[in-house]
Amino acid sequence: MKILVVAPSWIGDTILAQPLLTLLKRKHPDARIEVLAPDWSAPLLGRMAEVDAVIPNPFRHGEFSFSTRRALGRRLAGADYSAAFVLPNSWKSALVPFFARIPRRVGYQGESRYLLLNERHRLDVAAHPQLVQRYAALAGPLPAQLPLPRLNSGIEQQQAVRAALNLSLDAAPIIFCPGAEYGPAKRWPVRHFAALARLVATPQNPAWLIGSTRDAAVGGEICAAAEGAALNLCGRSTLEQAIDLIATARCVVSNDSGLMHVAAALGRPLVALYGSSSPAYTPPLSAQAIILTKSLPCSPCFKRECPLGHFDCMNGITPQQVAATITARFQV
Repeated sequence: MKILVVAPSWIGDTILAQPLLTLLKRKHPDARIEVLAPDWSAPLLGRMAEVDAVIPNPFRHGEFSFSTRRALGRRLAGADYSAAFVLPNSWKSALVPFFARIPRRVGYQGESRYLLLNERHRLDVAAHPQLVQRYAALAGPLPAQLPLPRLNSGIEQQQAVRAALNLSLDAAPIIFCPGAEYGPAKRWPVRHFAALARLVATPQNPAWLIGSTRDAAVGGEICAAAEGAALNLCGRSTLEQAIDLIATARCVVSNDSGLMHVAAALGRPLVALYGSSSPAYTPPLSAQAIILTKSLPCSPCFKRECPLGHFDCMNGITPQQVAATITARFQV
């Protein structure tokens, strides 16, 4: 049996899709699971034990390209898939399985996908408030306890990335993830990250900043304000290298971002900072995670920038509060 999964575009959502893959493997232990995903999420999928192959999804976020999707679907028609699970809700995301003539095409009704999907689910928000539950429910009734996401990282991989980046092999870093692709309303302030670095960083537990090239500038601002207490690695590592760096963290402090979910899937002690988004919808799925949020009347607003201009939801989470949490809960 071969199963095609059309993955979401975001890194965090891709990790939240892993419990679905685990449930599919439980139901069909001999099934081969292949995932159609963007290039940037391939390193994540390669670290999931359930994934047998990744098929590059060439489409940019929001790109329609009907003819190209049709051509890709026809190319996959000979792959003999038994079922396809389409996780995005858009109409265009269901085109490839349709043109691949996969006999069972499963997903939420989404954008009126009556023809494209032949097993359409209706979303029950009350029963499935979390995104991970909505994905997993496509495999059938949810178990009493969902399997948690889990990414693989070996000691050799971890040492190799440190050697490649000229980092200490012995340090147990406190890793900061200051980015958030969705927008600035999800980002803890630069001055708070800098103050936290000054409070918690030591030679044995240095503060390392990890993120994409888009986070390099804010990482530089944090390091400048931290006055030497932090090292900016944003943009210096690939996503695969970031996985292996985070796997060695003494503790991780992160905005609600893809790397937050990476840290959770690696089982690292994690302080997750929530402002404009909701931990009720996309929480870090780990017993090692602590969520800090102000729970203000105006949040979660799910806006890219604070619509009221005060940004109290993130400004109000102080560096001292985060440092105390790290010390009390993780003995750092």
